[in-house]
Amino acid sequence: MNRPPRQREEKIRCDACPVMCFIAEGRIGACDRYANINGEIVRCDPLTVLDRAIDAGKEVRPFLGRDWHDGLSTDDLFVTAVGAGTTYPDFKPAPFLVSREIDGVDFVTIVTEAIFSYCGVKIKIDTDRHLGEEGAVVRSQGEAVGLMVTSEYGSQMMSLGGVDHLTGGGKAEGRVTCDVLVQLLNRAPVVLNVDDGAEVVVQAGVAPIVDGQKQERMRVGCGSATIGMFASQWRGLVDEVVVVDDHITGVVSEHQAGKVIDWPETGIRIKGRRSTPGRYFQVAGPGLGWGGTDIDNPLVILGPWRSEKGAREGLRLLMVSTTGEHAAYYELDANLEPQKRAMPEALLPTVELIAENCEPSLCTVMFMGGAGGSLRSGVTQNPVKLTRAVQNQQATVTVGGAPSYVWPGGGITVMADVTKMPDGAFGMVPTPAVVAPLEFTVSRDTYTRLGGHYDHVRDVTDILKSGGDYVRSVHVVPTKAKAP
Repeated sequence: MNRPPRQREEKIRCDACPVMCFIAEGRIGACDRYANINGEIVRCDPLTVLDRAIDAGKEVRPFLGRDWHDGLSTDDLFVTAVGAGTTYPDFKPAPFLVSREIDGVDFVTIVTEAIFSYCGVKIKIDTDRHLGEEGAVVRSQGEAVGLMVTSEYGSQMMSLGGVDHLTGGGKAEGRVTCDVLVQLLNRAPVVLNVDDGAEVVVQAGVAPIVDGQKQERMRVGCGSATIGMFASQWRGLVDEVVVVDDHITGVVSEHQAGKVIDWPETGIRIKGRRSTPGRYFQVAGPGLGWGGTDIDNPLVILGPWRSEKGAREGLRLLMVSTTGEHAAYYELDANLEPQKRAMPEALLPTVELIAENCEPSLCTVMFMGGAGGSLRSGVTQNPVKLTRAVQNQQATVTVGGAPSYVWPGGGITVMADVTKMPDGAFGMVPTPAVVAPLEFTVSRDTYTRLGGHYDHVRDVTDILKSGGDYVRSVHVVPTKAKAP
């Protein structure tokens, strides 16, 4: 019996990233970003255009000659790189070079989805709870994805990603790191574990969860700063106040703020390393207890009271944390031992004032990447000219339409807040690398001086009408930040 010859499935090569997938009809590539539709490589996600003039924009509208854009003012539109496609291999111009007028001046915005191996996230976690030692490895699914860095005022910092984790470790480490970065950048929650430290659920713009406990408050300041702010509130209500803090514990009777208002001595002793009057370091270890320490009973930081310095029976003591979450009231007995008593009604407003002055705890996720390499050739034929234009503030860099901070020094190193970007702004390619939306905006005259791909510049209305390579539809959304 003769069988008909087997039909081979036709595939076409996608050149949008270094993987160079062969994609069959109706299938998508390894990155989930490009598909073969009717024999053409098409970007799966629509091009995102920010509009300051609309209140809501969830409708995806087709390009290709449709008249949905007719009558729409381009003054309020900003074509982002979200969904635009990449320039790989980077000898060709960026997917969109958009000409538009802003306040009577002609500008060109160069739009491309850049492939980043040299990138990561900087995370600010608002909590006084101890997450881990500085330099401790941060892991996801058991793989190292970053590390703890310096503690800042009321916050703890993480640095995740970077080329060493993406490409310098094992295959699993690179894959997990890339996945963690993309989730965080797209504002999804991620569970992170710090070596010899805490488990933290991090999500941009959302309160952190530390060892299963949602954090509510960012501390008002260190113990010393709290004394400085509120010493006058306690005058006459209590004889001594100790603000327990992992970093700097404050004692009002010794502190300069107390001296200014003639607070009398109490004979208190604090276990710890005395810095300046009323300021103590290392009263306890770091942890999840009072003021970010490892203690549940604040009395353990007190030494014997001294009667010759003012300690007496009935002396009133308030101990409180830097967030007001922990507070207790004591009175000294005849043996000068603190005995816990019910909190006087008059003291409650002072504790509540500390809590009121605490900011809500949030996680801040900042994208950080070095926009160097060959992607610059998608902007200009002489890439160093773009670098210098950015450094000289002749070119503005945005990330998905959000403003970015450009670090001084060599190269184009940018940092941007992901909460100011459209949903789903970031993607990945399985090399592994992060795909980030990047826009460079320059005046028309500057773009000419840069040696840009001027023949490929198109008016914004033409782009909205005709689309471009790979891109078949547009998504108009309200802008979260004023576009340049």
